[in-house]
Amino acid sequence: MRVNIFRKQKVKTFLGEDIKFSRSLTAFDLIAMGVGAVIGTGIFILPGTVAATTAGPGVSLSFLVAAIICVLAGMCYAEFASSIPVAGSAYSYGSIIYGESVGWLMGWALILEYMLSVAAVAAGWSSYFSSFIKPFGLSIPKAFSGPFDPKNGVYFDLVAVLIIVLIAALLAQGMKSSIKINNIAVIIKVAIILIFIFVGLNFIKPANYKPFLPYHMSGVIKGATTVFFAFLGFDVVSSSAAEVKKPQKNMPLGIIGTLAVAVVLYMGVSIVLTGMVNYTKLNIANPVSFALQYVHQDWVAELLALGAMVGMATMMLTMIYSSSRLIYAMARDGLLPHTFSKLDEKHSTPERSLLAVTIVIALGAAFFSVDQLTNLVSFGTLFAFTLVSFGILRLRKRKDIPNDGFKVPGYPVVPILSGLFCIFMIFQLNKDVFILAGIWLAIGVVIYLVYGYRHSQLDK
Repeated sequence: MRVNIFRKQKVKTFLGEDIKFSRSLTAFDLIAMGVGAVIGTGIFILPGTVAATTAGPGVSLSFLVAAIICVLAGMCYAEFASSIPVAGSAYSYGSIIYGESVGWLMGWALILEYMLSVAAVAAGWSSYFSSFIKPFGLSIPKAFSGPFDPKNGVYFDLVAVLIIVLIAALLAQGMKSSIKINNIAVIIKVAIILIFIFVGLNFIKPANYKPFLPYHMSGVIKGATTVFFAFLGFDVVSSSAAEVKKPQKNMPLGIIGTLAVAVVLYMGVSIVLTGMVNYTKLNIANPVSFALQYVHQDWVAELLALGAMVGMATMMLTMIYSSSRLIYAMARDGLLPHTFSKLDEKHSTPERSLLAVTIVIALGAAFFSVDQLTNLVSFGTLFAFTLVSFGILRLRKRKDIPNDGFKVPGYPVVPILSGLFCIFMIFQLNKDVFILAGIWLAIGVVIYLVYGYRHSQLDK
């Protein structure tokens, strides 16, 4: 038998399988989903810590530079989503453009991104929830209050598991109902951030902006490499392509719209925060809350705690959703057991893949401290970003894939620049990340060769 690990899947095959999904999502739904994934607790922390240590009041420019780099990758995703409106995001794009084995590795890297990020955020949500109920005289029993640590009498994180199960149960009801709740939650989160910005504008002291670039332009660029990771997550929008109305029009709007909203909010918070308090005082765990208490606006600080919890919940909803669609797409192609590709007839959701994802994420959040693994999330994302960016060069040469929708402007310069910037960002990660990522990808290669290649539906 002739082995061909670079055999390519046909777009029509994916479209034929994904027709079972209900197309109900609009451009606004996609932007809400993207903002839900991108804007988390980082917006209340990064502007302060990066200003204090790296960029000074010029941190707003760091966010702008990072956003520009993300927009380059975002435009590449938007062209793929417009050309190939199928479930599976970068995994499906890679399988069609590079071949099955490369597509599998891109999907395998994204599984790492989605599942680890949800486990990490669930643990953070649990901590916020414990702080939130403390003033009411309530507390979580110590044995169930954190990751596995028997020496200190802690065995698993009950709240983290419950929030994951609750969100998965919501998603199991179908996208129509879950997207409504997500949209409301995102509006609440954005409203709380805007309240901070408008309240903070009244307490800005121009003297706090001097010097604006204490670490010079090199500090702004260094800050951009740090805050770049605050924008990661917009790619989850492309995983919903099979459930979007008019995907050629709405997918690009969803991806670019997400980044536009994110950069406005991040820059707004940065400008106001560094105007309220001198940047040298902001190297603390909760700089936004500190700034509000500094100007005696404690009521807004309380609102921020609620905003952080809502923000983390929307991020988990989007990532669990994306994980289940990714597992569905891999199972659809036979690279994972086919049972995970079956859709629930009532709600048109891949309930078995959703169940599997929920179990894995819940176990990770319950027993493991994922602080050391969060950089792996960035590696998985940037690995996919790089191949999607360079993939545009191959996509344009495919005469069998027509595209009447969005196309990356400035071709071929923009896709090449996007890929090179992503590679640069990968090399900003710690050396330990490369070792762990190499182990993860090696496991993926073994699974593909032992199971995926033999069970692939491609030739069938």
